Amino acid sequence: MTSLVDEIVGRLVNSHETKQPIEFIRHRYTLDEETSYLVQEELINQKCKLHNAEITGYKISMTSAETQAIANTDEPAYGTLLSTHITNSGDAVSLSSLFAPLIEPEIMFVLTEDLSAEADEDEIIRKSKICAGIEIPDARYVDWFPNFSLPDLLCDNTATGLVVLSNQIEPLPFNEFEHIKMELFHNGAKISEGLSSAVLGNPVLSVAWLSRKLAKKNKILKKDMIISSGTFISPLVAKEGTYRVTYSDIGEVEITFVP
Repeated sequence: MTSLVDEIVGRLVNSHETKQPIEFIRHRYTLDEETSYLVQEELINQKCKLHNAEITGYKISMTSAETQAIANTDEPAYGTLLSTHITNSGDAVSLSSLFAPLIEPEIMFVLTEDLSAEADEDEIIRKSKICAGIEIPDARYVDWFPNFSLPDLLCDNTATGLVVLSNQIEPLPFNEFEHIKMELFHNGAKISEGLSSAVLGNPVLSVAWLSRKLAKKNKILKKDMIISSGTFISPLVAKEGTYRVTYSDIGEVEITFVP
């Protein structure tokens, strides 16, 4: 098992470092979910060593029935956020530094205390700040979206590229998390809109799912971790220019892509 994991991680690390996309993992290897997450963990270990990075949180993928159907699964998946994945509202990002990035409007949770194993919704709200965010998924595969399988996604850290954070605010009451309205603009023109109920019915439920999933691996969510809770809409291809996202009762966030 170790040699298989190391072989796959070697291919992924080489792709990351050379910026050369590779074919899907499934074309060469048959992996179950457990092994795919082991590949992700070792990929993260290698990335930390290579770039002097630290684990700073998690991102939750496939929080809608539509995206779960793509990967033939009935639950979300998670990826691991590193310090190198975090950027702030108003920053500029070079498209040439990425592979094939997408845009996903997401609410970010920032933990003010460690969560207990399998933390419930009340505890999550009590121990969090939130902020308007954007996730920028980016995978290391040729023609990756929407053609991936679950093992492909998990092995490459669920296509983690960057997450964009705005200013932190106090969380909303649980029920109000279900009714957050989102509008997405590109260079000032509105291009999409959505509701927070698209994220497992409520983004707090998404974080609760993550807490339960990690508890099965004897892991907990810790103070200061950032959690990207799931997209309000189907991902859009990122293009040159400025994207701005507004969220009712939360605020706004923007990122500019340059060549």
